[in-house]
Amino acid sequence: MSSTPDPEQFQALLREHEAIVLKVAALYARHAEDRRDLVQEIGLQAWRSFGRFDPQRAKFSTWLYRIALNVSISLLRKSSGAWESRLESLGEHHLDYLAIDSPSEPDERLVALHSFIRQLDALNRALILLYLEDKSYADMAQILGLSETNVATKIGRIKRLLREQMTNVTIEEA
Repeated sequence: MSSTPDPEQFQALLREHEAIVLKVAALYARHAEDRRDLVQEIGLQAWRSFGRFDPQRAKFSTWLYRIALNVSISLLRKSSGAWESRLESLGEHHLDYLAIDSPSEPDERLVALHSFIRQLDALNRALILLYLEDKSYADMAQILGLSETNVATKIGRIKRLLREQMTNVTIEEA
C-alpha cells in the first residue's frame, strides 16, 4: 500500500469487515459505552497503521483481527488505569459473539465450555475466538504474531485442559 493511505478505501474496507471489530470489542469490553470506545480505539489504531498494510502479505481481515486483538489485549495488560474496570474477562453475555449456537435450554456441557473460556487469559481467549472462527493455524499465527508451532502447541494445551475439565464435568454429573 502507498505511504499516503486513501481514507475512502480504508472506510470501505473497515465497513466491510466491521463485524471483526465489533466481535473483538464485545469479547473484551464490559458495557456498551466501553465497547464503543474500544471500537473507536481499534479503528484509530487501524487507520494509523493502514499506510503500512500490504495486501500482498495479508488479507485485510487477518490484518484487522491482529490490530483489534492487539489493542484489546494491550488495554487489558495496562489495566492499571481507567480501563481496568472497563475491560473484563469473557462473560456469559459475550459468548453470543462466538461461533457457538446456543440452544434455548443450555446444555450443561455448553455451560461448562463457556465457564472454561471465561477462565482463559487474553491471549488464549483470542486463540479460542480465532479457532471457533475456523481460522487456520497460519492465519492465527499471523494475526497474533506467533509461530504456527506456538499456535498449535497453545491450541493443543487448551484442548487438553478442556478435555480434562469436560471429563470432570461428565464424571460429576454421573
